Amino acid sequence: MIYSYLPFIILLLGACAYFIGSAKAVAVSGGSGGIRSLHSLPSHYGALTALCCVLPALMVYALWQIAEPMVLTSMIKKGLPAAMLQLSANEFSLVLNDIRNAVAGNSLSGSGDTVILAAAQRYMALQATAGKIASAVILVMMIAAVLIMYSRIHIHLRARNIVEGLIRISIILCSAVAIFTTIGIVLSVLFEAIRFFKIIPLQDFLLGLDWSPQTAIRTDQVGSSGAFGAVPIFVGTILIALIAMVVAIPIGLLSAIYLSEYAHPRFREIAKPLLEILAGIPTVVYGFFAALTVAPFIRDIGTSLHLEVSSESALAAGLVMGVMIIPFVSSLSEDVLHAVPQSLRDGSLALGATQYETVKNVVVPAALPGIVGGILLAVSRAIGETMIVVMAAGLSANLTFNPLKTVTTVTVQIVTLLVGDQEFDSPKTLAAFALGLILFFFTLCLNIIAIRVVQKYREQYE
Repeated sequence: MIYSYLPFIILLLGACAYFIGSAKAVAVSGGSGGIRSLHSLPSHYGALTALCCVLPALMVYALWQIAEPMVLTSMIKKGLPAAMLQLSANEFSLVLNDIRNAVAGNSLSGSGDTVILAAAQRYMALQATAGKIASAVILVMMIAAVLIMYSRIHIHLRARNIVEGLIRISIILCSAVAIFTTIGIVLSVLFEAIRFFKIIPLQDFLLGLDWSPQTAIRTDQVGSSGAFGAVPIFVGTILIALIAMVVAIPIGLLSAIYLSEYAHPRFREIAKPLLEILAGIPTVVYGFFAALTVAPFIRDIGTSLHLEVSSESALAAGLVMGVMIIPFVSSLSEDVLHAVPQSLRDGSLALGATQYETVKNVVVPAALPGIVGGILLAVSRAIGETMIVVMAAGLSANLTFNPLKTVTTVTVQIVTLLVGDQEFDSPKTLAAFALGLILFFFTLCLNIIAIRVVQKYREQYE
């Protein structure tokens, strides 16, 4: 039972170690002229004691969490009947899966229930024993670390340097985790996309005009052509994103300029939180709004103008998506506009410029990097949106630039292709990774363009 609460016990003992180290530092300084005689503050000695107590314990706990299933599974294998050990790899994996289900209290899939239940009971017994041993080892390590650190605290110990060094190492490790996670995501998508391109030529995927990822299982099967031309998907993605940007960028940027430069401070304090509420509404609510209100409204207007409007259209999805991402543009842009030094405005007005000229020629150029960042975030949000497109634009991959027609996007197709039990060896499933890779490169190009724009048009002030 103690193993379940071990992380909380580790943190609690770490807090106790902090106070023990701080108290020892104060006690040591009492006979040497007070706290001023210490090399570091008492809090640094407490932090060093806590880190020496907690960090090794957390590392051992994490390693055991990773190694425990493999170790226990290896021990369980030795007690299984010889007939089970001679099964093929796939069949034996099913046996191990049944044992894990029995441990978790789930139902079993088939034969050999008595043997599997016995193995599951043995697994749980080993798990409980291993948990007690791991808990005892970790607690002994922590107590020993506190005692050793307690005995080494003296006025000349460079606790601050050691603590800052450990924090620096932790920051580097966290940065490395973020970097390697990004690399891992890219490589996992890349490898699966390469498998797809070995089946479907790259030029057919990038230049093909028909998208029908359902592949035929039988020769006489109808409606499963297996066409993987992604141009209709790319066109649908760009069309909906453009409509959303046409709505979001002008409204968001102009509202940000008004709130920052023209609005009364009290009105700004009220209006800005109200505007940011739009960012907190779930996307499924926007989807319902688009499907039940906006799409019928557009269809009624189109019918009155004798236009052919689909019940699900890119225009409905783009308009609602644009409303959803207005806060991404307005809030970030308003923050960077408000952060422009007031001295720049005063200098421009003192030279005879009007307020409009000051905003156009001084404030906006100074805040351009933040504005571009907000717009870039909004574009990425628009490209990555799924729920609104599913509910308002549909799933049909039509090659059209008509916003009144049904279209689909890259993210919607990725979700559609990976829904349900899928085997990652068919072109249909692997196509999702190819779409993800293209989406990654598109976002990368978007970032590069944004950086170039900022470098070219940014105004720098000393």
